[in-house]
Amino acid sequence: MTSPAPPAPKEGRAGASRWRAAWRASLVPLCAVILGLVVGAIIMVASSGVAAGGFQPLLPLQAYGALLQGSVLSFNGLVSTAVQAAPLILAGLAVGIGFKAGLFNIGASGQFLLGAIAASAVGYQLAASSGWVAIPAAMGAAAVAGAAWGFIPGALKAWTGAHEVVTTIMLNFIAATVVKYLITGPFGVSGFSFDRTGDVGNAALPILFGRDGHLGILIAVAVVPVIWWLLWRSTLGFEIRTVGANPSAARYAGMHPGRLTIFTMSLCGLLAGLAGAGQILGISHFMNASYSTGIGFDAITVALLGKAHPVGIVLAAVLFGIMRAGSPLMQISAGVPVEIVDVLQAVILLFLTADVIVRRVFRIRAPKGTVDELQTVTRTYGEQTSV
Repeated sequence: MTSPAPPAPKEGRAGASRWRAAWRASLVPLCAVILGLVVGAIIMVASSGVAAGGFQPLLPLQAYGALLQGSVLSFNGLVSTAVQAAPLILAGLAVGIGFKAGLFNIGASGQFLLGAIAASAVGYQLAASSGWVAIPAAMGAAAVAGAAWGFIPGALKAWTGAHEVVTTIMLNFIAATVVKYLITGPFGVSGFSFDRTGDVGNAALPILFGRDGHLGILIAVAVVPVIWWLLWRSTLGFEIRTVGANPSAARYAGMHPGRLTIFTMSLCGLLAGLAGAGQILGISHFMNASYSTGIGFDAITVALLGKAHPVGIVLAAVLFGIMRAGSPLMQISAGVPVEIVDVLQAVILLFLTADVIVRRVFRIRAPKGTVDELQTVTRTYGEQTSV
């Protein structure tokens, strides 16, 4: 008589359960990406019918092939992908952490700009100093400026109930105006044909690999495990997620939703500010008065596509980095304008927000008892949290 097989270890069952949960959570984002690529292919084929070259049914294959060739199938392409993905990782975390706390941080764009201008100003002042001093000082100034810009909507939310969507949108416009004023005024330098800040000199992030693979890439990657630990292994992270799921229950349990809201929004601003510092110190080394970027708004799509999880945000940022890095070669080789990348991102976002369509097309069951990140747009409107 044979003895019964021993039960599977609890650790193994828990690990398998986590993998299944991760797979179920990633189904809708993956399918949204697939549908986005299909819609992009349809647009390419349809537009080729009215172009000078005539109808080209195989154009999508040529375009997507060039996209991959220019992003992941060469060393320089991989470096370019990493450079494009690094600020999206930080900015995506700035939005994703807000989702976990039940907050919709649309202000990553303004926080990014304030971090960028702070890094530019401090970097210029310390341009002749040692890099060991100039780089941390410029990065620290960007983090403080971004955190301060995130503190404002957090405090307004906690003290007055003002919805963070409204306040962060307004602060984005204010940030752009403040940056323009500073560059055309006290932070500007003469001797150029356009208004700009001075070169950051020794505050520039060193190039570690390839043509432009700067230190900011490693900083962005290093932040990911820190945020993961904060959210899932610390008491503070548990409180943040509890407030996001049910502020009333969190308050009943002795937590302070108002303080957590202020802290979370400040942390979001800090991360977005670091993203701005990486772009200035790692790439341009100065900032002009008309400086603009879509990173702050792309971060919303990245956070949604990554289901507000640090690992998912990294994967989504890499996907967007591939699109951005490969689009120039796609335009050269296939004649498809780089703007198709914006179309793809917009369509992916559309399917993410209308996930009912994705679930119906791919026959995916909706999970029960989970809090969707998109609910934060309207769920807390007008709700005041006591500090």
